[in-house]
Parts: sequence; structure tokens; C-alpha cells
Amino acid sequence: MSSAKQAAGRAAELRKTLEQASHDYYVLDRPQLSDREYDTLFRELQQLEREHPALRTLDSPTMRIGAEPATTFAKHTHLVPMISLDNAFTDEEVADWAARAVKIAGDLVNTAGFCAELKIDGAAVSLTYRDGVLVTGATRGNGTVGEDVTTNLRTIRGIPLRLRSEGYPAIIEIRGEVFFPFDSFERLNDERAKAGEPVFANPRNSAAGSLRQQDPAVTASRPLRFFGYAFAVPGTANLPFSTQTELLESLAAWGIPVAPKRKWCRTLAEVYSYAHAIESTIRAELNFGIDGMVVKVDSLALQTELGVVGSRVPRWAIARKFAPDIVETRLLEIRVNVGRTGKINPYAVLEPVEVGGTTVQFATLHNFELIKQKDLRVGDVVLLHRAGDVIPQILGPVPEKRDPKHPPPAPKIPTKCPSCGTPVRVDEKDLFCENDYCPGRRLEALVHFASRGAMDINGLSYARIEQLVEYKLVGDASDLYTLTPDAIGGLERFAEKSSQSLVDAIAASRAQPLSRLLFALGIRHVGAEAAQLLARTFGTMDAVAAAGLDEIEAVYGVGPAIAASVFEYFRNNQNQKLIERLRKQKLNFTEPQKAEVSSVFKGFTVVITGTLPTLSRSDAKDMIQAAGGKVTDSVSKATSLLVAGTDAGSKLDKAKMLGTEIIDEAELLRRLQR
Repeated sequence: MSSAKQAAGRAAELRKTLEQASHDYYVLDRPQLSDREYDTLFRELQQLEREHPALRTLDSPTMRIGAEPATTFAKHTHLVPMISLDNAFTDEEVADWAARAVKIAGDLVNTAGFCAELKIDGAAVSLTYRDGVLVTGATRGNGTVGEDVTTNLRTIRGIPLRLRSEGYPAIIEIRGEVFFPFDSFERLNDERAKAGEPVFANPRNSAAGSLRQQDPAVTASRPLRFFGYAFAVPGTANLPFSTQTELLESLAAWGIPVAPKRKWCRTLAEVYSYAHAIESTIRAELNFGIDGMVVKVDSLALQTELGVVGSRVPRWAIARKFAPDIVETRLLEIRVNVGRTGKINPYAVLEPVEVGGTTVQFATLHNFELIKQKDLRVGDVVLLHRAGDVIPQILGPVPEKRDPKHPPPAPKIPTKCPSCGTPVRVDEKDLFCENDYCPGRRLEALVHFASRGAMDINGLSYARIEQLVEYKLVGDASDLYTLTPDAIGGLERFAEKSSQSLVDAIAASRAQPLSRLLFALGIRHVGAEAAQLLARTFGTMDAVAAAGLDEIEAVYGVGPAIAASVFEYFRNNQNQKLIERLRKQKLNFTEPQKAEVSSVFKGFTVVITGTLPTLSRSDAKDMIQAAGGKVTDSVSKATSLLVAGTDAGSKLDKAKMLGTEIIDEAELLRRLQR
């Protein structure tokens, strides 16, 4: 630069641009700069600060890369003690809490309403901003005195080094939680396992441990996030908010990340309803741990009037606790089954335990490489995670609960298929049985064929298919259509009426469209949506079978992996014979061609969330696909449009954050009629 003044101006411009980029990426999840552009500007700022050391300020993004490792942490006294909440485990206990507040502050408690917030399962911290610049970050400690971990907290990209907007006090402490998102935690554990390092047991303890690292570079390497929810100021100050709801809005305006799903509730009945919705449904959609919902009297003036008990427990807030979604249990056994594609799938048999409101006895283990990486052994005490309807997963063992003198042996990786004894093939992390006649593969293939999303054969359960296979009445899917009531009537649990009902249900499935049949065949990588795209594009089974690789890959929504799998499937001799046997059984090899309403959604990626007034989710999906659109389950930067109904979950919040266009059912129908 030609002068110190020009250097100062450029440094200020770079700081502003880089902080905005961090806010866009880590808070809004809407990046505007590419990684390369960010790195180029960052290096330019570093060079300027090296040439002009006086330009390096506390709010410079270069402060995020950490400092020299500390030997100890200084103590920090919070401006106001950080509180601890009483717990309520039922609606009745929440009602009792509210009744106690009404006795002190009168019915204004009820008329003010309540602010309901997610209770983040992380590590509590306080951030002190002076004139809008982060000067101190500290752990909760004993509530009055914590540890100064400023250099570590500065490495968390979502925490602003300078507050945005205006209206904040000259000195303010912002309280919140540092946490690990579930997906980041899993990736970190995978990386540690690959490097031969011990995996972390759970996100909460790992977040707390990451904040107390002596070397800030270690903290910086961990994908931590932060949500703010409270404040403290010395003495009195003019604040731009008078309620907890307005406080959260102000924090967001200042650039502080705030947890989604917060809600103002007019009555306690709304509080109860919302708590039940979070625990039963919303919790499963979150990418971070919560252990309850915090209910606060919304008015800050009433909060002051209600005060605290013993300087630590507020009368104006309570934690409505949920059943834990991470618990300890014991790994009793590792079993395997053989999937329809031949993949050998290990799974855990656990000491039954209640997690997320459900008793769990089995958990997925994905593959033996993951078992090895996590060092899971039969007999270990393990940490089990389950949220909502998510399949339970083992996060890892609890190493301190393993007998160091007599550790259980590591499980052996099978070299032969447990179902047929064929030597297994190793494909990257997975093991496969390549025997097309493997009983295990055939059983799972039949179960998939009859399942609800495929041929939807009512009454053909897993247990009944096992019986049919065991008595050699069925070998593959075509054999189902040869069954008679007399042939199956003698089997256990098959009476005359149920035998006839099953045969009728199998016969009725012949009418299922080509899309269902393609999915039922169990072609690798071909899910229900891909099967529908193929069926609608080609129209007949023969056309799909005759299509070239390029033709299949040209179908919108079908990628190279799916195309290659479909192409290879129809060139396999055994598969060709199965198709011909199904043809002889008069299954439907065509797809009804729906007239396109329009091409209004061509090239659009659409997500549907909530309950629509008149349309079912599947009807709305069919209509969008018929108009050229692609429907997916999750909101991302690639999402073009969100169709939102009532009780929309976190997908709606994320769409708003990303700036995704949001419409209702009426607007969807209007566009389809263009």
C-alpha cells in the first residue's frame, strides 16, 4: 500500500467483508463468497497486519486462528451470576411453577404470555462485548466465576467478533450454549477413528472439553457452533427490548446466532402443546441435541419483579425436560444379516433401554470398518443416540467403563457369508455376498418386493415370507404369483380364510404400475423416486430394459451411479429370466402417462413440509413431478421452492434463513393451472 492511511482503509474494508462472509456461511447458511475468494481476502488482511501491526484489532477475523497455547486459564467474574433452572417433567409441574409466579406478580404473568425456547444440550458460556467488540469469553464455571477462554471462543466462526446493527449497550454479556451439530460430530469422530485417535463419547461433553483446550488451534479444528439466549448488563441501561421474545430478535439483529423453533405462547395450554410437538416430532428434525424446552415469562419487567431464589434459580423460568436422546446401555452381541443386494450388515443387540421415549434393543452398525474405527466390543458400555423416528445409532464406547485388565476381544470380521458360506467380497468399507442364490439375499429381496412402498402386498409379513422360503414354496418374486390357498393352508398360522386373503392380495398386486415394480425389483441405488422417474420417462419395462446408458443418465434426476446400476441390471442373465417369469405371471409392465399440467416447475427442486389443507403429501409430490419438478426431503441451498402447510417444522425456518421462496397450497395449485 502507498500509505498507512490507505492500508487502514483497506484493512477495515477487508474485516467488514470477511465478517459478513462468516455470518452468511455460519449463521445464515447462505454463503456469498467461495472458499477460494475468502482465503484470498484473508491472506491479504494477514499481510496488511504483518506490515502494519497497529492495524490488528480485537474484531479482526485473523484473531480467529488462535494464539499461543495457554498453560492455564485466568478466572473471569461474570457481570451477573449465570443462573440455573429448576426442572419440570410434566405439564402439571409447569402449571405449579406458573401458579407460584402468579402468587408473587399477579395475573400479569398470564397476560404477558410465555416465551418457549429449545434447551440446547451444550456448554454454557458468556461473551462480553465492549462497545460492540468481543473482549472476553468465559465458561459458566460455578455461575459466578468462570474460566477465561476468549482465544478459544474467538475460533468459533458463528460468534461475531463485532456486533452488527445498533442499539446494544456499551458493555453487555451475552449468554448462550456452545454445541456440536450432530453431523459435524459424526464427521469428527470418523476422522479421529481413521487417524487412530479415540472417538468422543457425546456432543455435550466434547463441546465443553473443546473449550478448555490449552491450544486454541485444537478448538479451531472442531466444528463448534453457538446459540445465544440471554444477556446481562451492569447496573441499568437503555435496552431496545422489553420482552424475552424481543431480546432474541435483537440478538439476531446484532449478529448473534439464535436457536430456531422459539415461540411466543399466549397461554399455558399453548406451552404444553408446543412442548409435546417438540418432543414428539420437531426434535427428530434438529441437527443438534436438546434435553428439553425452556419456558420463560415473556415480560422482562416481570422477570425482574419475580427475581431469583438464593441468587441462582429464577422464579420466572423453568426447564420442561424431555426423555434423554443419548443414554448408556450395554452391547450384548454383534449380529449380521444379508441384504437383498448381498451387502452384509452388522447390527447391535443391546441391553434394552429407554431413549427418546422408546425402548430400544437394536441399533445399526453400518459396517465392520466403522466397528473397528469406534473400537466397539461385545460387553462394552456404549452411548446410544436416538431422536424421534431416527434409527438408533451407537456413538461409541464409554472407555472408562471397560475393564483395562481384561478388555473384551475385538469382534472378528466375517470372511464368509453367514447365510450361505460363500467367501465375501470386500468393496471399500462394505462386505458383499455374491451368491445370487443366497437364502439371506433371497429372503430380504422378497421382503422388499412385498413392502408397502413397492408392490404393497397386504398380509405378506416378514414372518410369513420366512415360512414360504423355509418350506420351499417361494424362491423368487415370480413364485409368489403361483401360490394357491391349498399350498399354503397347511402352514402354521394360516387358516383357510387367511390363505385365500393372502392369495387375493398377491393377485391384486399384479396391477401395480411399472414404477412400483421397478422399485420392488431391488435394483441397486434405485429408490422409489428414481423408479418413478424411469417409469414415466420410458413408459414400459421393455423400453427401460432396452435403453442405453446415455439415455438412462439423461433422465432428469437420475445420476451416473443409478444409470450404471439400471443398465447393468437388465443385462444380467438371471435378472432377464426373472423379468420374463414376471411377464408370464401377467404383472403390469407399463406406467400410466399423466398429462403434464404445465412445465412450470421444470428444473425446480421443491420441498414439501407441514400438513396441506386438501392435498396429501404424495398427491402434491405427484403434481409437482408431473409439472417437471424434482421433490426432495431436505432444504438446502439447492432448494428452489418450499411448499408449506400448517405445523411446518424446522424446514420452514431453514428456508427463511436461506431466503428460499415459500408458498402455500393455494399458490401451488394456482401455478400448476397456468
